[in-house]
Amino acid sequence: MSIFRENILQGRVALVTGGGSGIGAGIAKRLAQQGAKVMLLGRRPEMLDAVGSEIRAKGGVAIGQSTDVREYADVEKAVERTASELGRLDIVVCSAAGNFLSPAATLSANGFKAVVGIDLLGTFNVCRAAFAHLSKQGGSIVSISAPQAFQPTPLQVHVGAAKAGIEKMTRDLALEWGVAGIRVNTVVPGPIEDTEGMRRLAPEDAETRAKMQKRLPLGRWGKIDEIADAVLYLVSPAASFITGTTLVVDGGSTLVSSGRFALE
Repeated sequence: MSIFRENILQGRVALVTGGGSGIGAGIAKRLAQQGAKVMLLGRRPEMLDAVGSEIRAKGGVAIGQSTDVREYADVEKAVERTASELGRLDIVVCSAAGNFLSPAATLSANGFKAVVGIDLLGTFNVCRAAFAHLSKQGGSIVSISAPQAFQPTPLQVHVGAAKAGIEKMTRDLALEWGVAGIRVNTVVPGPIEDTEGMRRLAPEDAETRAKMQKRLPLGRWGKIDEIADAVLYLVSPAASFITGTTLVVDGGSTLVSSGRFALE
């Protein structure tokens, strides 16, 4: 259940990358719940279909398109389809991401390139392709980053580089595109339950997970809905004077550790 009044995004159209699972899917569902028509982008059609079906079953409007955000031509086609079939484009959420653990000393150039390609280049491609439509009436972009952008983290040099690039790009685009009425912000989730990132990065045993949660100021991991509500706030009229900002939603995890999955 959202903490916001209903239909705060009525009449708006949103495009969400990484919309087939995890945080991206949660964001898409929340925006649709609040009245937005949603285009879901991702690489696995069956997952996009499942999320789209769930949104439509609850009375929302959603379509999906299998898209590799690293390919600008594919992204451009998806953006044009969004505007054509849903009528306009007001909101862009860049949530597509790649990650894996690897020591920097053994990380391959291709592995580094893959993560930077999905996270950083993919985010630029989507923002650039959406600019013409967003500038028609003004709009909002929110990119999903990570604490690795500013917090040294072992085994995550590739992710840190990509996310730091997103943080800088957010501020640059906010500066350049404000005159077009486009707000550009970033959300940094901390450890969030039921996400692919946590399945890949967090320890598997329950005892270690419990110890990690106790170390956090709020004593727990976050929920996908809490990230979705943070994004909803930033794209809503309530945040109409906010741009170039990074909103950290991490339960205080970055206050207590120089790497929440630090080697011990």
